Order: sequence, then structure tokens, then C-alpha cells
Amino acid sequence: MNNNILILSAGRRVELVQSFKAEISSRSLTAKLYASDSNPHLSAACNFADEFFATPLISDPTYGEFLFDLCLKHQIGLVIPTIDTDLLILSALRLKFLNEGIAIAISEGSFVEICSDKRKTANLFNLINIPSPKIYSLENLKYPCFVKPYDGSNSIGAILINTPSDLSKSLVTNKKMIFMEYIDASYVEYTIDAYYDRHEKLKCYVPRQRLAVRAGEISKGLTKRDDLYEILKDKLNLIKGARGCITIQIFVHKTENSLLGLEINPRFGGGYPLSYSAGANYSGWLIDEYLLGKEIAFFDKWEKDLMMLRYDSKVLIHAN
Repeated sequence: MNNNILILSAGRRVELVQSFKAEISSRSLTAKLYASDSNPHLSAACNFADEFFATPLISDPTYGEFLFDLCLKHQIGLVIPTIDTDLLILSALRLKFLNEGIAIAISEGSFVEICSDKRKTANLFNLINIPSPKIYSLENLKYPCFVKPYDGSNSIGAILINTPSDLSKSLVTNKKMIFMEYIDASYVEYTIDAYYDRHEKLKCYVPRQRLAVRAGEISKGLTKRDDLYEILKDKLNLIKGARGCITIQIFVHKTENSLLGLEINPRFGGGYPLSYSAGANYSGWLIDEYLLGKEIAFFDKWEKDLMMLRYDSKVLIHAN
């Protein structure tokens, strides 16, 4: 029976690994929690797993077949993606894996494709009645504005353009760059950790305010259950093709009743440990759904106004 779990590209996601290990233990399962990375010996999270594996880079043409054989060999029944670059490939492999009793906790390929392109994501936000920042053409730029790759993540490659003199030739000629409306300090940034069951139904969502960010990931955050929570429910129910944990970035105006949707990532976000600590047990629900065949009820009893303050810690790897 395939009942082990594999977290891909584990990197620094120690708390995510720990959450799955805790949920396995609380259910008295004999399952193992595996983790993988291209260099697992240098991955803090891999060293917290029961066992870890080295995998080829996602760009390697053998990646999919390697992962498939790995899952068969180690009786893995649930695969957890964690980074954007894996998602399109894994969504294309989902049915092949499922035929062998291996569930990849991933959304429909069509939804993943939309999320991987900020231009398409903007259209999706508009379809669910959430405005998004304007996207300018080169001929109609308004300053200040942000330029970023349409397929980027974690704010990598995002640059603030204050005046025309800030525009370099490389920015103008790079076809991957899009120019977006600048969102000023009158807005507060939120990330929504949403959970969709295997039938693509919304079962939980936790808005968390991003109080401070480091390297594109939340370092200080606060769960919030204010007007935004009620506004979002009907809108998030309109999303089609979503499964598992979905993170949605939204700007909320400080004084006006207005939202701007920025991006959607169909995977666990770096700040999910805050939502987990608040009671949004997505790690456990994935086990319940995909390994134990249970149905998930809608859940809204998570703790509001829970603050998370992160700090660096060490992992020591002894030579023996």
C-alpha cells in the first residue's frame, strides 16, 4: 500500500516537514515522511525528514521519470510540491502517478498555467470580481510603476521604475517583463492560505497580514478575520481547478473598501506555518483526503489575531 509522503524541493521548509510528521503521528500511521532536494545534504528541511533523496533539477528531462520510479520504489502515496517551477510539469504527470496509487497534491493543469502567468492571473482575478493592478503597455507607461517577469515568483526580478530614465534597454526589450501599476503605502498586503479539497471545493481560507517580508517570504505576520474574510468567501468559491493549498496575494486599502489581487500560487506558501498554528490543518487534511479517503468539512474556527515572528535557527550535521 502506498502510504508514505514525499515533500519535493524541501529546502528550508522545516516547519512544513514537521507539520506532516506531527499529523502522521497524531493519526498513528506507519507512514514515513520523505523529503527531496537537488542537494539534500545542504537542505535543513531534508535533515528533519525520516529519510531524504537527491533529485535531478526540474529542468533535467529525466526529472519526471526519476520521480515516478522513486515513488514506486518507496511506496509513496502523496507528493507535496513546494516551488513554482515544478508545478506545470507535475500537473501534466498527475494522472500517470494517480494510476499507480500516487496522488500529487496539485491543481488542474489549466489552473496552474493561469497562475504561472501574471497576465492570465489578472484576468482570473477580474473573473472572480477582484480588481488587479493595471498592466501598462510600453507606449502608455505611468510612473511610478513596477516591472517584473510575468512568470516570476517571490518578487525576484521586480524593479520599481520612478522615471523614464530608470528604463534600461534590457528591461524594454525583455519580452518576459510586464509593467504594472505601482501600489502605494495606502494598501496593506495580505496572503490568503486557502484549502480546496480533491473535488475542487473551498474548505478553509485564512487571511494573514504580511507585517514584514524577507527575501520575498513573510518574516512577521498576523492572522486577520475582518471585513476581508467575509468579502472573499463568495469570490474564492468561484475559482475552478484548484486543489490542496493555494496562496493568494491581495492588497487591501487601509481606509477604503477596495481590494487588488496580485498573484496566485497553487502550492504551500512560505507563511503557511502561521495558518497551521492557527488551526488550519491543511497538512492533516491532505493526509485524510488522499491517504485515508476521508471527506473534509468546511472549517472556519481558526485563531484570529495570531502573530508569528520568525528568527533564524541552526541545523548541525555531524560528520558521523
